[in-house]
Amino acid sequence: MFNKDEKRNAGMGRIGQGENETIIGQTVKVDGDFVSEGNVLVQGMVNGSLKTRGDLRVEKGSNIKADVEAANATVSGQIKGNVTIQNNLELGASAVVEGDIVAKVLSIEPGAILNGHCLVSVGDKAAASSEPAPIQRPAIQREKI
Repeated sequence: MFNKDEKRNAGMGRIGQGENETIIGQTVKVDGDFVSEGNVLVQGMVNGSLKTRGDLRVEKGSNIKADVEAANATVSGQIKGNVTIQNNLELGASAVVEGDIVAKVLSIEPGAILNGHCLVSVGDKAAASSEPAPIQRPAIQREKI
């Protein structure tokens, strides 16, 4: 359905020709657990959980209320849930993520909204501990007048 150039421009240049892609269209609403072995393109709504061994692309205007797991992901839509990505996670300018993120590489474009904790690590340590660290606030020194 997409040629190589369209995929590369959409931020999913890792998708090779001949790989499976599941499309959840604009008029489609998925309730429950969605599991895929291939790449997934979300244009509609998903409620429950979304897991894929392939890459995930969440387009602008889409709405996911689910925990998400994928190899790589490019997000331009909304996700309310925890996001666990094995490798690269890219949040586009229109992305809104409300939940904790675990990924090896995280890229955030200006304008993206992230409300949650992030764990970014090169090792397998990131996947082993999904518990967020306690919030640390900087010590503020005030001058006496």
